[in-house]
Amino acid sequence: MLKKLVPRQSVHTIYDIDANHLWGFGVRGIITDLDNTLVGARDPHATPELIEWLKQLQKMGFKVVIVSNNNHGRVSAFAEPLGIPFIHRAKKPTNGSFHKAMRLLGTNTRQTAVIGDQMLTDVLGGNRMGLYTILVQPISIQDEGFFTKINRRIEKWALSRMKK
Repeated sequence: MLKKLVPRQSVHTIYDIDANHLWGFGVRGIITDLDNTLVGARDPHATPELIEWLKQLQKMGFKVVIVSNNNHGRVSAFAEPLGIPFIHRAKKPTNGSFHKAMRLLGTNTRQTAVIGDQMLTDVLGGNRMGLYTILVQPISIQDEGFFTKINRRIEKWALSRMKK
């Protein structure tokens, strides 16, 4: 079970992801978390740097979808101005939202990467599906909600067990 929490790749931020490597590996679609992955959990809009990063991905040929456990208001207010499809209340790590995202992307499991800041939602969900998982460090941990804080404690425990 603990192996399912280990990402294929770990980076500091999304900007450290080598998109050329992903493309060469056959990835064509990216499922990304929103809060603490793309922006801080309380940041309502994309930064200019994020907008440019997303444009570069699209120029390369990647398709992107945001998959978040957050509510419709939060996710739509962020994603719609960017013209990015999204799935809210995704119930990650369950498979349903990942299947739906791949249908939106037009990709299969070998062509899809998942980017997120949580091992128990993004990485576990992606690994269970056989997707290429990338763990980023959370942007603004102090703004996280109650359940995310619980997940972080469980992640810390799991990491300590993996090191033994």
